[in-house]
Amino acid sequence: MLNSQTQDLNLTCKQFLEQTPQQRLLVLKEIGLARYADFLTKMPLTPSNVACVMRFFKEPSEVKFPNLKNADLSGLNLNGVNFIRGDLSGTNLRGSSLLEADLLFANFTAADLRDADLRGATLNKTIWSNALVDRANFGDGIGLTNQQNQDLKIRGARFSHD
Repeated sequence: MLNSQTQDLNLTCKQFLEQTPQQRLLVLKEIGLARYADFLTKMPLTPSNVACVMRFFKEPSEVKFPNLKNADLSGLNLNGVNFIRGDLSGTNLRGSSLLEADLLFANFTAADLRDADLRGATLNKTIWSNALVDRANFGDGIGLTNQQNQDLKIRGARFSHD
């Protein structure tokens, strides 16, 4: 059974995700997490996103890198987002636009990036183990190693130099 503090945080995060993007931004500014507004204001209300927001709200002053493990960010416009050192393992990014996003050192293990657009994104030191990348557009694949490039192509990723 969840303790009352966890239940309260769960309710708070659910209520946060029920708000408009503008209302969410005000909350994020109040608690010092406005730097994550690019995605926290756009996330749909789902159980996995409530759990994700709980990780941010539990200790806002301790958040250094985005932990979006198992979040649902499918179909969102995340152009230019900063997910540097982000844990996106198991995250649903299917059909999302990540044009020119900063994804240095991001972990995409078992993430769903099918039909995602990553053109112009910085992909240095990223992890792609078991990621679903069919029809994902990587553009030039900025920062990917030759091995990563070949592996992603085999799994259906598209590159502009093909």
